[in-house]
Parts: sequence; C-alpha cells; structure tokens
Amino acid sequence: MSSWSALDEEIARWRDLGRTVDLWWRDDDAATVGAPLERLLALRRNLGLPLALAVVPARADAALAARLGEEPDVGVLQHGYAHVNHAAPPAKKVELGAERPAMLVLGELGTGWLALEREFAAKALPVLVPPWNRIAPALVPTLPEIGFRGLSTFGRRARPQPVRGLVQVNTHLDPVDWHSPGRGFVGLDRALTALVGALSAARTGPPEPIGVLSHHLAMDDATWDFLVSLWGRVMAAPGTRIWPAHELFLASREARG
Repeated sequence: MSSWSALDEEIARWRDLGRTVDLWWRDDDAATVGAPLERLLALRRNLGLPLALAVVPARADAALAARLGEEPDVGVLQHGYAHVNHAAPPAKKVELGAERPAMLVLGELGTGWLALEREFAAKALPVLVPPWNRIAPALVPTLPEIGFRGLSTFGRRARPQPVRGLVQVNTHLDPVDWHSPGRGFVGLDRALTALVGALSAARTGPPEPIGVLSHHLAMDDATWDFLVSLWGRVMAAPGTRIWPAHELFLASREARG
C-alpha cells in the first residue's frame, strides 16, 4: 500500500463513521518579508487555505505587518518573545523554560503581546506558540492570567484545556528533517506515517484537530512540493475541513472535542 493510499483509507474510516477530519496549518518563525514568506503566502492563496503564522514579536517589523494586512485568511500567533535559547548544553533548546525567573519570562511574553497587538491589530490572536514547542509546565497555568487564550505545541495534547481559560491545539506533522545536515524533507513515508498515525489516534482516542507544521524559512523544494501535494489531496477528499486559527482557539470547541 502506498503512503498516499494509507492516508486516503484513514480519511475514509472517518467518513464511514460520519465524522469530519479536522485539520489546520501552522507556520513558524515569521519576522519579516522576503522570498520564503512570499512563497508561503502564494501557496496559501493558491490553495485557498487559512494559515496560522507564528510571529516572533521581538524580531517582527512593520513591513511584515503591512504585508499580512493584505492577507485576509492569515492569523498571527505569538511565537515566544525573541526565539532565544536559554538552556545550557546539552539540554534541548528552550526559551520559555525554568532556567530563568517566571516573572521575567512572563514579562517578556506580555511585552511581546503588546507589540503584536500594536503592529498586527485584529490579526493578532492571544495564542502562544513556544519556540521549539517547549514550555515549562509551571508557566502554563499563568498564561490565562496574562491574557492568553490558546497554546499550541507539538504532538498529542493531554487535554483540550490544560487549565481553565486556555485551549490547547497542537501540530502533529513536521515535514522538515531537523536532524539531517541540510534540514531537507523527511521523506514521503515518514511524513505520511506521522499524519496517518495522528489521525488514527484522534479517531480511536480523544479527538483533536490535527495540525500540519511548516517552516517557510527552512524548507527545501521537496518539502514545498510535499505541502502542495498534501493539501491538494486532503482538500479533494470528502469529509475533511481545514480550520482557521481564530475558530480553533477563540470559538467554543466543546462539540468537536
């Protein structure tokens, strides 16, 4: 069975149950305009898909805000503060970890949100995307207290609401091979195995929207080609829906888990 056939069959299982496959698209590390961003926006526009763009507040410039103002289906999420690693080797990279005082970390996040709100206005959603998808567990309960209503990391979530007032919607497929020297495409089999596995887990266990994660600044042509093929295949399959971020995080989701 080809990898694409496995995806088709998994979507068909959802359809046979009378259920809709809920997906969404998040792209990380945005800070300014340039050829990679234009390629991303052109792809989104050609496909007619909503996109959640995780923007680094300390690096974002006015040119990015102006450019995104022309894109009605792009929501802006907060990608940490400066996307700076504060962990000492050999620990994994983290910006929002326990290495620094919590008040300092939260203060930076608050400053970052004010910057996004000022530059991107209504496009900015109070949703935190931790750099490297890592955040100290002790910080999570404090996020609603400083205005966040959403959290997005990577992998299966433990629950839809980790704390009262905070909705978590994660991503599950990252097609970039971060461990290879050239950071190329992970390959069709690995990519679709991850996606089919996430869909199967959401079908047989606690339901959740399944997220595709891209990095416009790091992708090679093979990764871009995969995204085109993936979204084209998904959109052509009956019983699928790609959600905009504001509906996932800011609207009531009880009916969909």
